[in-house]
Amino acid sequence: MAGYFAIFLVLLTLACGLIWLVDAWILAPKRQQRLADAKAAASELPNTVTEELLKEPSYVETAKSIFPVIALITIFRSFIYEPFQIPSESMMPTLLEGDFILVEKFAYDVKDPVWRKTLYSNKKPERGDVAVFKYPLDTRVDYIKRIIGLPGDRVIYRNKQLFIQKACTVEQAENCTNKLEVVALELKNEGEFFQEQYPQRRYTETLGQASYNILQTPMRREPTHMFYKQANTEIDEFVVPEGHYFVLGDNRDNSGDGRFWGFVPEENLVGKAVFIWMSFEFSDNPNSMLPSWVPVGVRFERLGAIQ
Repeated sequence: MAGYFAIFLVLLTLACGLIWLVDAWILAPKRQQRLADAKAAASELPNTVTEELLKEPSYVETAKSIFPVIALITIFRSFIYEPFQIPSESMMPTLLEGDFILVEKFAYDVKDPVWRKTLYSNKKPERGDVAVFKYPLDTRVDYIKRIIGLPGDRVIYRNKQLFIQKACTVEQAENCTNKLEVVALELKNEGEFFQEQYPQRRYTETLGQASYNILQTPMRREPTHMFYKQANTEIDEFVVPEGHYFVLGDNRDNSGDGRFWGFVPEENLVGKAVFIWMSFEFSDNPNSMLPSWVPVGVRFERLGAIQ
């Protein structure tokens, strides 16, 4: 089911629309009838009396004035683009805390805004997409991660290196080699970002046609004892079930992702993150007089398409 705000928007839109219809079909004709009766009883009515007889109730006037705006917002947010704010460091360096992004709701299946039932089946996610989805362990919470494994893929994350054995599609059935492939990494720099006191390495990772930046913390060991355990696989191996996807955060040593809780069901997908439309910088100075949620600057250089 959708979040509370989405449900509130739908209910508000329906309520305003219903008030408008009731007024148009029932209340407005009654006002016109009262005016006709008044004119029949008096030879001439002052303008003030006419205006008073035709005056809409305040709740009708309010509903009619906000309905077009609320309806457009609901349609835009439910089926086209929805804004999100990045709350954590799990997708660094691609997305930073304070980034405000747009998620393309029609990129995958188009769902109704309340019960999230599929209305129209569109494209399927691709490896490398940055996707927003309902957290499988608590669907009230929205998560954002990068899609790494598609249904049928075998994914291994070992010693901070990613390996993928891609599933063969029907079209590839005759020529599919089905080999375990190393996902290419190219070191960009070290020390630009830190996890606690540990310097991080920034790599460019290439997964098929997608190329993007990730962070690794060489001094942090893999917490394999906390990894999701799938039957008949190694502890760092994940075979993606049909109708599911495997996701990772770009900040590989600082992300609670599919390695720890498993796979994302297709019905949990919300949309594809496509654009950073605003990015605020916040102070990390504990002695600052400003509350931590008050921005101290705007990172204009971050605005643009998400890779």
